[in-house]
Amino acid sequence: MKHLVIKDIIESDLAVSTENGNKVFKIVDSYLQKKEKVELDFAGITIIITAFLNAAIGSLYSKKEYTGDFLNEHLKLENVEEDDRILFKDVIQRAKEYFA
Repeated sequence: MKHLVIKDIIESDLAVSTENGNKVFKIVDSYLQKKEKVELDFAGITIIITAFLNAAIGSLYSKKEYTGDFLNEHLKLENVEEDDRILFKDVIQRAKEYFA
């Protein structure tokens, strides 16, 4: 499993920009294309907003080869605050509906 520390990728403790979300998406996508499992570690991230998550995670649902089941099996989240888990659920639900 590939362990990716979000703070290291975006070089910030603020996960707020679409640009940084796109950086994360490109890296995650590169591993998922090889069917590797990916763990996204949000340790040290103090703020997460949906614009970032839409780009980083929601965009994965635009790729037809990634089904919901595939992403559930290959993508894990670590160190996400309980309050922020709601954002992830909302982003994933909207992405599934949008790209259906």
